[in-house]
Amino acid sequence: MAAYTLPEGFSDFDMFAFGSALLVGGLLGFFLNAISILAYISVKQMRTPSNFLVFNLAVADIMLNITGLIAAYASLFYSHWPWGQDGCSNHAFMGMTAVLASISFLATIAWDRYHQYVTNQKLFWSTAWTISIVIWGLAIFWAAVPLIGWGVYDFEPMRTCCTLDYTKGDKDYITYMGALTVFYLIFPAYVMKSNYDAIHAYFKKINKHRWNTSLPLRAMLFCWGPYEIMCIYACFDNAKLVSPKLRMLLPVLAKMNPIFNAWLYSFGNEFYRGGVWQFLTGQKFTEPVVVKLKGR
Repeated sequence: MAAYTLPEGFSDFDMFAFGSALLVGGLLGFFLNAISILAYISVKQMRTPSNFLVFNLAVADIMLNITGLIAAYASLFYSHWPWGQDGCSNHAFMGMTAVLASISFLATIAWDRYHQYVTNQKLFWSTAWTISIVIWGLAIFWAAVPLIGWGVYDFEPMRTCCTLDYTKGDKDYITYMGALTVFYLIFPAYVMKSNYDAIHAYFKKINKHRWNTSLPLRAMLFCWGPYEIMCIYACFDNAKLVSPKLRMLLPVLAKMNPIFNAWLYSFGNEFYRGGVWQFLTGQKFTEPVVVKLKGR
């Protein structure tokens, strides 16, 4: 049996600590998003076009949870990645697809919520299906690009999980990361901020704040912002100058995003949580009524 040494900058305790964090975060996120998915499938009243977007978000997030659990297993039981380079690429591809789809659905849900609350326009099934297919298709495309040479997938510092190799800092990485930053950070953040600001203004007009409109964008930036900053930093300087533990902490934090999403979009969503409650308890729910301004 081959002997494996610990990756540079990590002790046995570090492997256990990071592996445990990935395990706890992965299990909690998996459990919460599984409930969201099963509730949508089981409760007929929940199956609306708007809730279909939340369902897709939960599917994307549970995929990310699975990649985190795989990394936790490798960290706690092997202290290295045991499935070879091909397994690493597949793991990174799955994770990247999940991340890109998840962020896209966050922006789409913000847009749909604007129409739910402000314009009182309901989403059509044809639109929901079209948007979902486009989001998943684009996520798969952008996640597959590194498999054919535009960017490269490789091990994260702890070498028990895989992601985009930001340590190269070459032209391919810079252009690929630039595209991802524009399409999957700046644009979604703009869509979320503009729509949630409009919803907040509407809530002020009717003098009824139904929920905190600032939390969705803050949660996304809290989880993904630090990791994105490191990836952008790698476009200008050697990312290996950053501590390996810090470079590992950032993706672990990012993998906690599915937990926040489950609370905000399923359990904290007044159009979704009633169905979750019915799924868990059997008690039927009544869909909330959106207050309209006079003249609308």
